[in-house]
Amino acid sequence: MTDTQPMSPLKVAAVQFDMQVGLDNKEANVESCVRLIREAAAAGAQLVVLPELATTGYSFSNREEAYQHAEAVPDGPTIQRLVQLCADEGLYVVCGVAELDGVLMYDTAVLIGPDGYVGRYRKTHLWNREKLVFEPGNEGFPVFDTPVGRIGLLICWDIWFPEVARILAAQGADIICSTNDWVFTPPPLFDESGKAMASYLTMAASHSNGVPIIAADRVGEERGAKFLGCSLITGHNGWPIGGVASAEEETILYADLDVVASRSAVVWNTLNDLPRDRRRDLYDELLGYPGQAQAR
Repeated sequence: MTDTQPMSPLKVAAVQFDMQVGLDNKEANVESCVRLIREAAAAGAQLVVLPELATTGYSFSNREEAYQHAEAVPDGPTIQRLVQLCADEGLYVVCGVAELDGVLMYDTAVLIGPDGYVGRYRKTHLWNREKLVFEPGNEGFPVFDTPVGRIGLLICWDIWFPEVARILAAQGADIICSTNDWVFTPPPLFDESGKAMASYLTMAASHSNGVPIIAADRVGEERGAKFLGCSLITGHNGWPIGGVASAEEETILYADLDVVASRSAVVWNTLNDLPRDRRRDLYDELLGYPGQAQAR
């Protein structure tokens, strides 16, 4: 085996599509998720990332409506259907769902694999009216060990907070999966190339941590909210592989990654590597990193 051969090749997919809130639309949303996962699997994808709240839509009118959409994780019927789908297709899926835990609700990203439910991440940084519906996640930023690599999760507004991607990388994440419903932010919404700020923030987080990010956003309009699209998959150097998706079209982006290449990509030259150059003695405690960083 030569040094140029990938140690851990993985074909990944970011699904960009339009879902709609409302109980009348929930079954169609789930069917769209299933159809698009199958399409990505047929194209050879082994890890598929869908948008935030992909099974329910986003723009809940109030908490009562959100309760009607939310399900338990992992025992709810939608997650169990995705569990069966992953078993049938032999792949990993990250999907955004509305989670019901007793009387509390969370905006949650769920990781499922061929052997079933792997874990969840509850959105820590809530955007705008999400604060009127969901509880902020308080379980930290988990990294999940899987046969295809160590997977970290984040959700949408989280990417505006550099600490999130850094904490995931510091815990040894080989790849970060980002589920999103990016909405219109302060103008300008796009630059001359058609990219949104969220895309650049994703690239910056990927570059500064030396870890690939699969960022799946939605498109379309929903109850007056318009979504930005611009999904992307970065390499461990931060640059998009195959470009950035449009702001309007439903699509699936694909990329071939050498997942654990990120473990050595943090070394830039004989005198600089990202983890060693960080002044952990000055700011780790302030930023709340749990325990010791895992070697990458």
